[in-house]
Amino acid sequence: MRIGIVCPYSFDIPGGVQNHVMDLAEALIALGHEVSVLAPADEDSPLPPYVVPAGRAVPLPYNGSVARIAFGPVSTARVRRWITRGDFDVLHVHEPLTLSLSLLAVLSARGPVVATFHTAITRSRALAAAQGVLQIVLERITARIAVSALARKVQVEHMDGGAVEIPNGVAVAKFAHADPLPGWPGKCGPGTGGTLGFLGRFTEPRKGFSVLRDAFVDLAPSRPGLRLLVAGPGDPEELFGQFPAALRDRVTFLGLVSEEDKARMLRSVHLYVAPNTGGESFGMILTEALAAGATVVASDLDAFRRVLDGGRAGRLFPTGDPVALRDALVDLLDDGAARAALTACGDQVVANYDWPVVARRVLEVYAAAIEATDGRVMDEEWVGLG
Repeated sequence: MRIGIVCPYSFDIPGGVQNHVMDLAEALIALGHEVSVLAPADEDSPLPPYVVPAGRAVPLPYNGSVARIAFGPVSTARVRRWITRGDFDVLHVHEPLTLSLSLLAVLSARGPVVATFHTAITRSRALAAAQGVLQIVLERITARIAVSALARKVQVEHMDGGAVEIPNGVAVAKFAHADPLPGWPGKCGPGTGGTLGFLGRFTEPRKGFSVLRDAFVDLAPSRPGLRLLVAGPGDPEELFGQFPAALRDRVTFLGLVSEEDKARMLRSVHLYVAPNTGGESFGMILTEALAAGATVVASDLDAFRRVLDGGRAGRLFPTGDPVALRDALVDLLDDGAARAALTACGDQVVANYDWPVVARRVLEVYAAAIEATDGRVMDEEWVGLG
């Protein structure tokens, strides 16, 4: 099968959707399919051979964060040229309701279109004034995939249609076989007080880092060996400034990490903490932590509860409550058997998210979309943008 996949966000900066697209493409290629990915990126950016760069992206506020997207007449021409040259059996776009290559691809498509919705918001703010275009986009989508029950609920209640729920995948072997970082014991190694991990933008309120910080500051004085490993973008001085001077040498900041070092980071901790306060439709980092064998402690968000099988595969604590988080950390740091039971269940749960399993489910949606269009070509006329 010839498959065209469109990523709305720049490959120059790592992100959950970008990683999803790359992993899906590689899983499909491993299953014998021909895949081309179109994404915003500079022409000289180091990219996998299956990625076609669509030019430099610009920042756009989106879902409480900042997305880097490409849009406008030049992007439109590149999208149409890529679609024509690709002659794809199916076009798979991600987040088509953002002002991005994905939206342009839907409007330019001539055959079956599958769309994946990653977020649980009803629509992009930037499209709020473009009701007509929004409706055209939705009408041109042949089949929809939602990565979570929350994202699917939005499709049913606000987008005039349903969606097949297929979760984000995770390359289980990559995380399970990674080596811990030098100087860190890993989940099974010896540790005098335990190691905690956090990955994300610590300055972004919805990531909840302040909840973890407060719990760590409360707990660390009574546990001299307790350490905190933090990875993600941000200024080191701003991070260390949040901690008392006496505890700063027990906090390690890795900064932005590669996918390889992310796996190693997750293999280096006893407990991975996800203190997010909201805005999560799935919880990709939880599946990655489970695949790495870390015990997960997470906010009791609906999306996290679903990934962790209601708390069987990880400890949940009341969202935004640092005292409850501290208590959960104490329980698990002191109870190796409880950690082992959670990670054993986590191994079973994460097997369902392994990319070969997920990719085969996506292929079923492709086949249904192709059958539904039955070779029909869409009308090429659409409202021009920009």
